This record gives sequence, C-alpha cells and structure tokens, in this order.
Amino acid sequence: MRVSSLHLENQTLGGTLGPSLGNLTFLRILKLKKVDLYGKIPKQIGRLKRLQVLVLRFNHLQGEIPIELTNCTNIEVIDFALNQLITGRIPTWFGSMMQLTTLILKSNNLVGTIPSTLGNVSSLQTLDFTENHLEGSIPYSLGRLSGLTLLGLSVNNCSGEIPRSLYNLSNIQIFDLASNMLFGSLQTNLHLAFPNLEELYVGGNQISGTFPSSVSNLTELKRLDISYNTFNAPIPLTLGRLNKLELFNIGANNFGSGGAHDLDFLSSLTNCTQLSNIFVFGNNFGGVLPSFIGNFSTNLRFLHMENNQIYGVIPETIGQLIGLNFLQIADNLFEGTIPDSIGKLKNLGILGLESNEFSGNIPIVIGNLTVLSELDLYGNKLEGSIPITIRNCTKLQLLNFATNKLSGDIPDQTFGYLDGLIFLELANNSLSGPIPSEFGNLKQLSHLYLGLNKLSGEIPKELASCLTLTELWLGENFFHGAIPLFLGSSLRSLEILDLAENNFSSIIPSELENLTFLNTLDLSFNNLYGEVPTRGVFSKVSAISLTGNKNLCGGIPQLKLPPCLKVPAKKHKRSLKKKLILISVIGGFVISVIAFIIVHFLTRKSKSLPSSPSLRNGKLRVTYGELHESTNGFSSSNLVGTGSFGSVYKGSLPSFERPIVVKVLNLETRGAAKSFMEECNALGKMKHRNLVKILTCCSSVDYNGEDFKAIVFEFMPKGSLEKILHDNEGSGIHNLSLAQRLDIALDLAHALDYLHNDTEQAVVHCDVKSSNVLLDDDVVAHLGDFGLARLILGATEHSSKDQVISSTIKGTIGYIPTEEYGTGVPVSPQGDIYSFGILLLEMLTGKRPTNNMFSESQSLHEFCKMKIPEGILEIVDSQLLLPFAEVETGIVENKIKKCLVMFGAIGVACSEEVPSHRMLIKDVIDKFLEIKQKLPC
Repeated sequence: MRVSSLHLENQTLGGTLGPSLGNLTFLRILKLKKVDLYGKIPKQIGRLKRLQVLVLRFNHLQGEIPIELTNCTNIEVIDFALNQLITGRIPTWFGSMMQLTTLILKSNNLVGTIPSTLGNVSSLQTLDFTENHLEGSIPYSLGRLSGLTLLGLSVNNCSGEIPRSLYNLSNIQIFDLASNMLFGSLQTNLHLAFPNLEELYVGGNQISGTFPSSVSNLTELKRLDISYNTFNAPIPLTLGRLNKLELFNIGANNFGSGGAHDLDFLSSLTNCTQLSNIFVFGNNFGGVLPSFIGNFSTNLRFLHMENNQIYGVIPETIGQLIGLNFLQIADNLFEGTIPDSIGKLKNLGILGLESNEFSGNIPIVIGNLTVLSELDLYGNKLEGSIPITIRNCTKLQLLNFATNKLSGDIPDQTFGYLDGLIFLELANNSLSGPIPSEFGNLKQLSHLYLGLNKLSGEIPKELASCLTLTELWLGENFFHGAIPLFLGSSLRSLEILDLAENNFSSIIPSELENLTFLNTLDLSFNNLYGEVPTRGVFSKVSAISLTGNKNLCGGIPQLKLPPCLKVPAKKHKRSLKKKLILISVIGGFVISVIAFIIVHFLTRKSKSLPSSPSLRNGKLRVTYGELHESTNGFSSSNLVGTGSFGSVYKGSLPSFERPIVVKVLNLETRGAAKSFMEECNALGKMKHRNLVKILTCCSSVDYNGEDFKAIVFEFMPKGSLEKILHDNEGSGIHNLSLAQRLDIALDLAHALDYLHNDTEQAVVHCDVKSSNVLLDDDVVAHLGDFGLARLILGATEHSSKDQVISSTIKGTIGYIPTEEYGTGVPVSPQGDIYSFGILLLEMLTGKRPTNNMFSESQSLHEFCKMKIPEGILEIVDSQLLLPFAEVETGIVENKIKKCLVMFGAIGVACSEEVPSHRMLIKDVIDKFLEIKQKLPC
C-alpha cells in the first residue's frame, strides 16, 4: 500500500518516530500534531523525497534538526513549533530549500543568530521563530523575502535596530518583533512600506521616538502593540481611520505631559467600532476623562488606564460601555463621587478604582454588578456605610474597601451571601459595632482584614467555620472578652493572627500552640494575664508580640517575663485581688505619665517632616527623619546592596526591637514609583512565613523637600542565597549542606504555592532568583522583591492577546521563561515555576545560569538534563560532596546520589521550555517531602 498522507492530531499516542518512517517513500503529507511524541527526528526522514508538508508541532521532540531534510527537495511546509529542540543554531542549510513557503520553529530552544541564508528562499511566506533564545541583529537579507506575509521573531534576544530592508516587505500582514532588545525608531512611512499590515507588535523593546503617525493610514490594521518602550510626543488625532482596529496597546511609554489635552486622541478612536482592548496604562497622561468615553462601541471589553495623572470625575457616560469586562483606572487623581451609571456595566468582572481621591458614598448600584470577581476601592476618601446591595455580587472573590472613611456597622444580611470571598479588607476605616455572625458563611475566606476601625463586641463563634483562614487582622479596635478557644482548635490554617490594641481580658489559650502554620501572633496592648504558653508559635520570640499586657508571666526565657507564682488555693483569690488593685493604681499613674510624654513628643514631631502612611495593616509608622537617623544618614557604611530601583540600607528603630533594612527608591529611575506601589500593594496583601515581611512603606519628603519613598523590611541576618552560594567570604556561611538546600527549596516551594494557589488572585512573582531569596538566623528562606509581581486577571474567557498588558514584563536574564514575554502570551504561574527550576539547578551545581559556559551552546537546564541521572556527580557543587569524602563511595553512590538525582530531576522538570510540561508546585512539595522522608540526606 502506498501511503501518501498521514495526519494524526490531539491524541495521546506517545512513542518515538522510528527509522522505519523512511520506508514511506510515497508520503507527501506528514502531520503529527499534539500526539505526545518524544525522542529525536530520525535522519531516515530524508528518504521521503516526495514530502511536501511536514508538521510535528506541539510534541516533546528533542535533538538536532536532521540535515537529511535537505534531500526532501519538494518540501514546502516545515512546522516544528512547541517542541524542545536543542539544536545549537538554526541550520544555515534551510537557505537551500527553494520550495519552502512556511518555516515555523517557534517555542523551542534555538540559540545563536538568525542565518542570513534564509534571505535566499524567495518562496517563503511564513517565517516564525517566536519564543527561542536567538540573539544578534536581524539579518538584512530577510528584506529580500518579498512574498513574506508573517514575520515572527518575538520573545528572543535580538538586538540592534530594525533593518531598513524589512520595510521592503510590502506583502507583510503580521509583523511581530516584540520582547527583544531592539532600539532605534520606527520608520515614518509605515503605510507605504506595509500597505497590507494587520498586526504590528514591537512592544517590550527599547524603541524610542514619536508615535508613528503613519499608523493612521494602515487601513487593514487590527492589532497594535507598542507597549513597554520609550515612545513619546502626542498621539495623532487621526486614528479613527482604523475601522478594523481591535487592540490598541501603548502602555508603559512616555506619552503625555500631564496636560489637559493629553487624552484628545481617544475621540478619534471612538470611530473604531471593532475596538475591544484599550491599554494606555503607565504613561503621563493628564487631563480629565472626557464624556465622549461613552461613545466607544459596546464591543469594548478592556479599558486599562492605571498609573497616569488623569484627574476630575468619572463621567456619567461610562455607563454606556455595557460590554466592559475589565475597568482599571487605579493610581490616578480622580475625585468626586463614583457615578451611579457605573451600575449599568453588568458584564464587569474586575473594577479597580483604588488609590484615587474619590469621595461620597459607595453607590448602591454597585449591587447591579452581579458578575464582579474583584472590587477594589482601597485608598480613597469614601464615606458613609457599606451598601447592603453588595450582597448581590455573589461572585466576588476580592473585596477591598480599606483606607477610606467608611462608618457605621458592618451590615447584617450582606456578607453572608458572598460565600466565594477569598480576600476581604475593610481595615483603616471608622466602622463600628460587632462582626456579623454571618461571616461564618465565608467558607472560602483566606484573608480577613478588619484592623484600625472602631469595631466592638466579642469575636463571634461562627468564625470557627472559616477553616481556610490564613490571616486574621483584628488589631486596633475595641473588641473585648476572652480570646476564643476556637482560634486554636478550628482555624488550623492560620499563619497570622493580630488581636493587638483591643480590650481582651483573659488568659492566653493554650490551644494556640496547636497552630502549626502560625508564624506571626500579635496580642500586644490588651488586658491579658496568666501564664504564657511555650510551645508552637510561643517558642520563637520573633514570632510573637505580648507588649502592653502587664499581668503575664512565664513563657520562654527570651520574653523575660516574671515567673508564675504558685499561690495556695485559699489565699489565691484574695491575693490576686490585692495585686490587681495595686497594679491598677501604679499602672494608672505610669500610663498617665507615658501618655503625657507621648502627646508632648507627637505634638513636637508633627511640626517637622510629614509622617508617612503605614502599610495597610501594619503597626509600624515611620517618618523620613526616623529612617534617616536609623541608617546613620543613609551612610555608605550601612549600605547592604543596590538594585534596579534603588539602594538598601541596614538600620534600627527605637520602636522596633529587631534590625531593619530600608529599601530607598531612586525616583529618577523610570518605573521606580510604580515598583514602589506594586511592591507595597503586593506584600501588604500577602503574609506567609516564607515571604519577606514588610513592616511599612514610607512616602514622604526629605530634608531638601524632594519626594522620598522607601520600604522597610525585617532584616535577614544570613543575607541572600546568591551571596551564600557564590560569595562565601562575606556570608557568614561557608557552604550549605544538602539538607539545608533541600529545606530552602521546600521553603520556596511553599511560598510559590501560597502565591499561586492561596491568594485572592494568583500572584506571579516574575523575578524568582537567588538574590531575591533571603535567609534568617535559622536558615529559613524568605522570598522577597515583589517590584515586578503581577495579579492574574480572572477573566479566562479572553484570548491571551487580550491580556498582553502583562506579557512583556522583564525579569532577570538566565531565570526568565521565554514563553511569558511574547506578544499575546500572558504572565502565568508557570513562569515562576520555570525560574524556580533554574534556581534549583543553581543550588545543585553552584553555577549561575549566566555562567560563561552557558553563553553559547547550552543552558544550565540543558547542561543538567544531559547529566541526570548517570553523570550527576560530575555536575553537583563540590561543597555538597565534601562531608562524604572520607566515607566509602558506596554510601555516596547509593544514598546521596539518589537525593541529588531527585533534586536535579525536579529542577529540570520545573524548567522545561513548554509551560504545560512543567511540574505543578504541589507535586514539587510532595517530591521534596518524599526526599526528606525516604532519603535523609
């Protein structure tokens, strides 16, 4: 039988392509798409001289592209996309395949430069090398491919200017150079060069100059993305000619001057009736949001204007955009009331109005937005009570009304309907009354922030039903009564419990010792008495705060509390009464004196520099002057490191018992202010034992009247993992044992599991690397530096290109997963898993991913993958084998080698190039626990 066509797709066949494939000499079409193939492409494929179409996309193929393909002189289509090809470079012999019309090698591991010989293949119509590791300049010869309709080079490391020859590609429809290192400017006559252009992607480069006004004449244009560059100058008012435009993304550039007419260009865009995505975030746009915003088509789904200087009110016409799924205008200067017309946006899934100057009441029409999953009004001047209509928003997962001027009771018969809530923040308002018992219906609740209010009563027993609670913040209220026993017996997932500055009067329940995940407990400034427990969280002095409770005794020695006296039973009650009376008299006098001193100090202090706002739920409040003094005037002797956005200093504060570090932002660096907001917001909402603890954020002015922004963290005595691995001299630790590295890996896995799966929305760190891993005195790992962190949008029904706002965020070379940086490919938790995998391999080998040995032919991932399992002892950090140098080699071979192989295999599995092939973080945790239990290293 003569087989001329073989086409299999979307099946789980598995297996390899054997040499016998070469026997199908009459084969013209071979399409094996997404059938789980692995292994190499056999060289016998060169026998298929009649072959015209070869599609092997979306498999697990590895190895080099066989040169025998040059024998297939009739081949027209080659598609090896989404595999794991590890050939060093794109073969130059592709330039001899003169019948080739389609060459697709996207999402592989190709390195080196793009061969100039491709310019000889005049028949080429599609050339797609997206998501590889290509570098160097784009060959000038590609400009000879006059029939090319698609050029895809995004998500690589190409550098230099865009060759002028590419502007000869008059048939091009998709021009995609996004996420490289290209610089220069775009040619002005784009409409003459590319008359058929439909999609233009150059985002995520270093391209400058003015907005290319000739774009207005690209009448076929559907998608435009020039985000994350340094374009400037006014946007032309002629964009309305683009009647096919669907995506308009100019985010993160230098557009706008803060002037009144910066947004005039939006008027012309209202003529683009197919427009569904507008992204103008991260610029300098000023002026008011014009009323003609309502003239956009009902096709508009995404409107993202965050982090600009837009002021004035939201126009009532916003209610005409009934197709909106996503409205984000945070971090602007909006004021006035939230218009009632916003209640007409019944398809809205995410509404972000945080960090503005909105006032008045929260409109009751918010209850009309029944598909909302996220509502964030943090940091405004909203007042009045919480509208009861919010109960209609039954799909809410995140609700943030913190840091406003809300008052009145938390309404009954409201929050009990929101049983999908994961994150609820009402902190820093003037809310009063009790916590409604219906909060017990919030079975999915993970974070509950009610601190800094005027709430009273006892903690309702119904909260015992919130079994998934990890953080409970009730500090600085007027709660009274006993600390409930159910906090320790039922809420077993608690990691942070804050009951400080209330009126609790009881013993400390010993049940709190049972909370194995609890790492922060603040019971300070209450009326607690009796013996302090010693186990669990109480065994670590840095994890608990008991200040301001005068009648406590016992506990661990570090607390320096008086011992608990054993009073005879008959005399106990009378003796205790006398003591309490005496303590009350003395205490009252002492408190009066202290209060006078504090008031006097604060009165004088308020006349100096303005104080900074504290973190949303933090207790520490500092001014510029205090930070200046604590760091010896930000002296170079206190400098412990520098980063992309500023410098880090060690210091100490009289009001805080442990050393601190102060990250001072260099506000002249582009993006520093945004990084400050994102890191404060990210860490302010997240609390976990393996995340660096943020103490406060300071936004003030210095002694020269200049803006000053800083973030204050707990000091990590052992420093960064990077210094310990690569700079032993100053770390205080000359090496890390295998057991310690296992523990660090497990700590980081728990941190990522929390970020990806246990927060109100999945949080992607975007910069997991050894320098961002800090170790405390007990060598416990803490993940820090959240300046690039991103929340994942909840609207999964939109295409990835609709979420391009997050797709070009840069991490650190060597750790970045290429699949996150392409146009239309959104940031995902799998990107962090990739970086985590590279970090594991760095811990295993002691080699940085940017080591010179990896710069040309192979990466750290490939280096380890080739050596595991047989050659594991050849690649591991020599420090790991030193403790076993004196023992029999059999022990190393049988016991330690198994540990090392499993450790390395996890690192390789996490850093696979295709995201879907990487391990799940929960499986990673299980594997590391298995190593620790079965193979004690």
